[in-house]
Amino acid sequence: MKLGFVAGYGPAQAQLPMEQVLEAEHLGFHSVWTSEAYGMDAVSTASWILARTSRIHVGTAIMQMPARTPTCAAMTAMTLNALSGGRFILGLGPSGPRVVEGWYGVPYGRPLARTREYIDIVRQVAARKGPLVHQGREYRIPYDGPDASGLGTPLKGILHADPSLRIFTAAVTPKGIACAAEVADGVFPVWLSPEHPELIEPHVAEGLAISGRARADFEVAPMVPVSLDEDLERARAPVREQLALYIGGMGPKGRNFYFDYVSRMGHAEAARRIQELFLAGQRAAAAAAVPEALIDEIALVGPAGRIRERLAAWKEVGRSGRVSTLLAGGCSTEALHLLARELL
Repeated sequence: MKLGFVAGYGPAQAQLPMEQVLEAEHLGFHSVWTSEAYGMDAVSTASWILARTSRIHVGTAIMQMPARTPTCAAMTAMTLNALSGGRFILGLGPSGPRVVEGWYGVPYGRPLARTREYIDIVRQVAARKGPLVHQGREYRIPYDGPDASGLGTPLKGILHADPSLRIFTAAVTPKGIACAAEVADGVFPVWLSPEHPELIEPHVAEGLAISGRARADFEVAPMVPVSLDEDLERARAPVREQLALYIGGMGPKGRNFYFDYVSRMGHAEAARRIQELFLAGQRAAAAAAVPEALIDEIALVGPAGRIRERLAAWKEVGRSGRVSTLLAGGCSTEALHLLARELL
């Protein structure tokens, strides 16, 4: 199982955890991942890291699809991959209606249809087998809408680059995971319990059956919060806060994919309580309502010995082939060393 480090999408000030990034490269981590919400963007940060490193792969987890046309994303990914000697991984995601419509000002629409069409266009651009033509429901290239000039013609990309660009998508819904297995090279669920592969595997199998690929051709790379601290409750605190934010606040009632995912993990009652408290403005109480069992399922928290014990389950799921990469988030330098000793 490979190791990755999640650099995140940054705080209010533009900065990156470069000390940890450089240490991860030194330790032999396979990859580091940047992201974006509605602050720092994922591409500038990925570019910065690629320029300051020489071996580690850099991916975006995620580049939000509504923020860029597919051809823009393709040009960006191909350029970064070429300039870095093949070290860039394109990670895409549809985001959610709150950000898509509230920040980017475009309709949320049909995220799965958008994902399929988006990746098809990116792969066409990378392959350069002919001029780009795509006539779908989400994207029409050349554009031929009622306000078109009529002057657009199919174009073939100028850049000759690696056509085997690796593409991952973010997904937690059953249909989203199946879509990733159908059209992408990998998926990164925001969390995963190594004891519950049934949350992922049947949907991966569904998508692979459509694409005709083998299970070994598709990667599952879950994000795993890591909080190393001798005080167990203090270690759990940042994971509590993150879970409360996602379960409670990343979408309204009935349209929160993280709420649904945690409910499928067996924590439906706790998820309802967390959401109620969070939406009522009681964020501290929402965090306190996050079950310890949920934190311990999806995260590596506590003293070094406790984390080493918990890593046994991750090693097993790695040996089974169900998880290819563990993407560690929130790591201190000391935690990076612990993970490297245990998994590399």
